[in-house]
Amino acid sequence: MTGTHRTVVSFVHRGRPMTSGQARAWQRNWARMGRDLADLPPGPLACDEWFGRAAPVVLEIGPGMGETTARLAAAEPDVNYLAVDVYQPGLAQLMMRAEAAGIDNLRLVRGDAVVLLTEHVAPASLAEVRVFFPDPWPKTKHHKRRLVQPGFVALVADRLRPGGRLRLATDWEHYAEQMLAVCQAEPALRGLHPGFAPRPEWRSVTKFEDRARAAGRASRDLVFERVE
Repeated sequence: MTGTHRTVVSFVHRGRPMTSGQARAWQRNWARMGRDLADLPPGPLACDEWFGRAAPVVLEIGPGMGETTARLAAAEPDVNYLAVDVYQPGLAQLMMRAEAAGIDNLRLVRGDAVVLLTEHVAPASLAEVRVFFPDPWPKTKHHKRRLVQPGFVALVADRLRPGGRLRLATDWEHYAEQMLAVCQAEPALRGLHPGFAPRPEWRSVTKFEDRARAAGRASRDLVFERVE
């Protein structure tokens, strides 16, 4: 799959500027914690060198404002936690959280996750990929923009090491059903549950998920594993 690109992307570039606090966090931390996708050298990302150690790599796609991501990275000090997003204020907010909590096992990439996976992640190299609450693109005419499509899931499966896991969550019922169908159809993956998975206790409830609950939308989790 190396060298392939999408003609339809699953995100939009939001115009909201960084706050002054986010801008200061960016200036203090980006040189150490972050990389722009466009500036990466060709080939796989040298995670061991960047993190300063060899450890399992967990990739989170779309950390939003970083509330859950910071907690998960802090709770898993033995993994190299890599987060990728296009949204600069969100990445800056995540760095603020990491700085306040003294988290040092977190690195960030600004750019398209599919390009990162395609061009800068080696096959069978990831311990886990997490996609929590991606943009649902609820209008039928926009469903083609959803991230979790057959090509994306096949790409993730190829980048997972044997036994590596893909974790997904969404609060949109139709998207959850689509995710389940797509993952079940991928021959390189097997589900760890007959349908949707129980919510993991370690995935904290964010304010955005609270809003979804208030609107009557229930969250659904999925867990799939790369076959040996």
